[in-house]
Amino acid sequence: MGKTAFVFPGQGAQAVGMGQDIYEAFPASRAIIDAADEALGFKLSDIIFQGPEDVLKQTVNTQPALLTVSMAYMEALRESGLTADYVAGHSLGEYSALVAAGSLSFQDAVRTVRSRGEFMEQAVPSGQGAMAAVLGAEREALAALCASASADAGAVELANVNCPGQIVVSGTAAGVQAIVERGKEAGAKRVIPLEVSGPFHSSLMKPAADRLKDVLAAVNMQDASIPVIANVTAKPVTESGEIRKLLEEQVYSPVLWEDSVRYLVEQGVDTFVEIGSGTVLAGLIKKIDKSVKVVSINSLEALKAATL
Repeated sequence: MGKTAFVFPGQGAQAVGMGQDIYEAFPASRAIIDAADEALGFKLSDIIFQGPEDVLKQTVNTQPALLTVSMAYMEALRESGLTADYVAGHSLGEYSALVAAGSLSFQDAVRTVRSRGEFMEQAVPSGQGAMAAVLGAEREALAALCASASADAGAVELANVNCPGQIVVSGTAAGVQAIVERGKEAGAKRVIPLEVSGPFHSSLMKPAADRLKDVLAAVNMQDASIPVIANVTAKPVTESGEIRKLLEEQVYSPVLWEDSVRYLVEQGVDTFVEIGSGTVLAGLIKKIDKSVKVVSINSLEALKAATL
C-alpha cells in the first residue's frame, strides 16, 4: 500500500470567495472560520469571502486567511475518514500542517500567523526588498550567481526551491534586480519580479524571526502526532521544541519544497492531497514527480469528486 501526504499551500494561493462553499455545507468547517474571527477579534471571514482583493493580498491578512481556509477543508475531509502518513506545507502552509498533525491548536496558529504576517511586513522598509521567480536555471548555478550578485549589488539568496526549473530568489531590491539582469548567466530562461511586500525567506527577515520567536515561545505546542516535513530541512520533525526552532528559522531560510516532495516519495508516498485554495502545489508536485497521484481539495465539488 502506498502512503498518503496532506500538503497545504502558502501565500499566492489566495482568492476572494475561497472556502465559502465549504462554510455553507459543513458545520465543522463553519466552526473553524467562525473560530478564526473570534481568535483575531475581527471578521477575517468578510475579507476571505468578500475581499476586496487588495485587502486579502496584504500579508497580514493572507496568512491567517489561507490557514483558515485550509483547516476548513481539512475538517470537511476528516468526516470522510481519510488519514495521512505525513504532512507538509509550503512556507505559511507549514502552520496548517502543524494544526493537522495536532501540534498547534487552530486558534493559536491563526493568531501566530497573523503576527508572523505583521512581522514579515514590518521587517524591511517598503521598496528596499524584493523577490523574483527564476525559471529554467539549475539550483547550483543560481546559488553561485546569487553569491556573486550579493557581493556586487546587495544581498540576494535562494528563497523557494519549488520544483526543477522554478526557484524564487529574495533579498535587497538591488540584489534581486541584479538577478533579473544577469539571470541568463545561470541558465535562466526568464526572471519574473514578484508582487510581494517584502524579501521573504531571506536573511533580511531575521528581525521578523526574532519577534516571532517570542510569540512561538508563548504558544502551547505539542509533539506532532504524524511527521511534519519541515521546510528548512526537508526532513520529518515531531518534537515540539524542534518544531518551534524550525518555525523561527523558516522565516529567513529557503523553503526546500522540491527536496521535501522527493523525500516523501522516497518514503513511499504515492498520493498527495493538497488541502486549501488553488492548485499551486499540485502543479509543483507533478513537475517533481509525474508518477504520483495529486488531488486538490479546493472546493465542495472537488471534495465530493475526490476518489482517494
